[in-house]
Formats: sequence, C-alpha cells, structure tokens
Amino acid sequence: MNRKIQRLKYILLDSLSAATAWFLFFTYRKEVVEPQVFGADVVLLFNNRFWLGIVSVTIFWLVLYTLLGYYENVYRRSRLIELGQTLLQSLIGVLVIFFVAILDDFIPSYKNYYSSIATLFVIHFVVTYTFRYIFTSRTVHRIHKREIGFKTLIVGGADSAVTMYRNLTESRKSGGNLIIGFVNGMDEKGCKLKAHIPYLGSYKDLRAVIQSKNIEEVLIAIERSEQNQILEGIINDLEGVDVLIKVKPNNYDILAGKVKMKSMFDVPLIEIKHDLMYVWQFVLKRIIDIVVSVIALLLLSPVYLLAIIFVKIGSKGPIFFYQERIGIYGELFKIIKFRSMYVDAEKNGPQLSSDDDPRITKWGSVMRRYRIDELPQFWNVLVGDMSIVGPRPEREFYAKQIIEKAPYYKHVQRVKPGITSWGMVKFGYASTVDEMVDRLRYDIIYIENMSLFNDLKVLIYTFKIVFQGRGK
Repeated sequence: MNRKIQRLKYILLDSLSAATAWFLFFTYRKEVVEPQVFGADVVLLFNNRFWLGIVSVTIFWLVLYTLLGYYENVYRRSRLIELGQTLLQSLIGVLVIFFVAILDDFIPSYKNYYSSIATLFVIHFVVTYTFRYIFTSRTVHRIHKREIGFKTLIVGGADSAVTMYRNLTESRKSGGNLIIGFVNGMDEKGCKLKAHIPYLGSYKDLRAVIQSKNIEEVLIAIERSEQNQILEGIINDLEGVDVLIKVKPNNYDILAGKVKMKSMFDVPLIEIKHDLMYVWQFVLKRIIDIVVSVIALLLLSPVYLLAIIFVKIGSKGPIFFYQERIGIYGELFKIIKFRSMYVDAEKNGPQLSSDDDPRITKWGSVMRRYRIDELPQFWNVLVGDMSIVGPRPEREFYAKQIIEKAPYYKHVQRVKPGITSWGMVKFGYASTVDEMVDRLRYDIIYIENMSLFNDLKVLIYTFKIVFQGRGK
C-alpha cells in the first residue's frame, strides 16, 4: 500500500471540501446577510477577495488537519471515530475563522453572528464528512475483502499463535492483516504454525526479519510461560522500528480493561502505542521552546555575564564546556554548559560527579546548586538539539552501561532530551550508574504520560528547586 498516495488523496478531497464549503458560505453571505446591511440585493462577484479567501481558507484547513494528526495512519480508519474527529476539527476551525475573518463584518444584528457561525459549521462539516465517508468506506471495504492490507508478522509458533492465525484468517471480514510468516518464541521445537505459514526464524532475529520483509504490523502470541522472559525484550528491541505492535491478551488483561476494540471484525489485542502526543502538541511544544529560549537568552544576559566573569576568575580554562550526549533517535549532539570543573577533570577517563567532588571549582559548586551551569543549554534548545523539558541526555559511555541493566533505556530516545526533567525533579543528579537507572524510571513515567500540562508541572517544580538552592 502506498501511504503517500493515500495521504495525497485525503488532502485533495479535504481541499475540495474546504473550497466548496467556503463557496457555499460566501454565497450565503452575499445573498442573505449583505442585502440586509445595504438595503438591496448584492450581486455575487467572484473578485480577487473571493479567490484570496478561498485559497487562504483551504490552506488554513489543511494546516489544522495536519496539526491535529488527521493525515497519520491513513489506512487505519474507523468511520465512527472519523465522524467525531470531523465534528471536533470543524468546530475548532470554524471558531478560528469566525474570530479572524467574520467578527468584524458589517451586520444588521448580532444574531447574524450566530447564524453565520452555525451556517459555516453545518456546511463545512456536512461537505467534509460526506467526502471523507465515501472515500474511507471504499478503503475499509477493500480491507475487509482482503484486497489490501498490512504486511503482518506473528511472533510465536505454538498453540496461542495457531489460534490467533485461525481467528485472523477465518474471519468473514478481514481486519487488514496480510500474514507473511512467523518467528518462534523460546520453544525451538514448538513451531506448530509451520503447517500454515512460512517460518522466518527466531524471535532473536525479529528486527532483521521486519526490515527484510517490510513488515508493518507485529502480532505477539507467545505462550504465558514465555511472556515474563521475552516480551519486554521484544518490545525494547523494536523501539525505533516503524511497526505497529499488538499483543494477544490473557484473561487478566481483558478483565483489567487493557483490551480495546476498534472494529467488531478485529481480533481482541492489546496495542502497544508509540504516539506520545498529538502532532499539534509537539508543534506547540517546539514553539514554546523557541519563544522561551529567546526570552531566557535575552533576560538572563546579566546572569550569563556574571557567570562568565566568575568562571574566568575561578580557574584557568575555557568558559564553556562542550560534551557529546545522546539525543533523540540516538543521534549525538554537543551539549553546552558553563564549565564547573577544573581543566582535565577527566584525564583518567569518564567519571560521574558527586557532592564532594574535588574536581568541581568553588564557583562551579554554586552554579550547580542553582543550576546556573545549565543555562547555556537554552542555545541547544533554540537550535533544536534539546527541549526545555525532557529526559536528561546521557553520555554514550554511560548509556551503554545503563542499557545493560535497563534495556528499556532506549525508550527515552523517542523524545528530545531536556534541560530539566521529571527525573531531575524527583531524583536529582546521579553519581552512579545504579542511580541513573533509578532516575530513569521517572523519565519513563514522564514519557508515557507526556503532555504540555505535565511539562508545566515539571517547570514549576524546577523553579522551586532552583530558588531553594537544592540543585545539587
């Protein structure tokens, strides 16, 4: 399936819908509202203002849909969910258009505001959802008939996997899974699924199989005896791989409410979601990062100047300290700080700092207590290497040690590292790898509950710690 073509079709349909709805609303304004203002019928003129409006409004709707994540997962659509999405998107968009383009119009009565906004909402929603419903229904119909689907790999080869395979293939209507083959679990001999589909290797080869076969969906159906031993390892190993992961639930999972049905034709599965926030929230988070960083670099310039003077007076060496850290998706970048240690502090190799570390200068100790040494990182945020709030970036040397003890460390690389984090707020600086692992738990909790509201909470607690001088 070509997702780019499918996405382009939705964009073209939404463009046509937006233009059609605006044309109908423009006609309504010219034929109903304006004659009441000017006392005579107004001729409908498709002048430059009309064409400017239709182009700008169409672009606005496309940008809004993109920010709200509508063009993601273009093949995995539920018409009922899409109904709710279109209602919400139409409401948000119409309110914005009303306050930007309609509120200052000449009107005979304030009641025309209500009629205008209601008319625009109804027209836009009906036209947009009609186009979407027809196109989505066609796609869903093709999926149910197994004409198109997602290349799927099953993990597990014993009874549980065989049951899943039969449920998927014997269903009257397909849920979209085109099963390519399977990899077995821990039991090398228990490959009963070989009688039905190709055997592609062991679960240890999972990542390579996904890449070689262009797998889009992974269904995990290992036996209960294997789950505690290999399930976490499989999910950690697939971190960063662009596949949808679903796990066959046990009775406890079902009773605990972890199993969510998206379609009556789907096999009950637990979906391992990697979406952290809506697209618009990530965009807004980036905008906030840029705005706050610019303001901080300007307003805190006296603090920067004093820090530069005291660093220079306190000990010989450069003012700034640069060090390679691991960023989003495992990419390396150079973090910048005010130097708080003596030169050649790591001449004997990488070392973690402690409260009474003799390598820290007197002024460096003060900077660390009030987190002043971290202030230059607003530049890292401004250029896009970091965010204001996010897991603290580690050095590659220590990251490898953390992964040996906590393989789930890879999950923090799903987001940009931050100047401050929930781990820093709750735990503080770590002086050993074990403490890094303990702090990591808080960062994982933050990522799995990531939101702009939680970012605000982290910032509030950070300010409290800084003002109290508890930064160390």
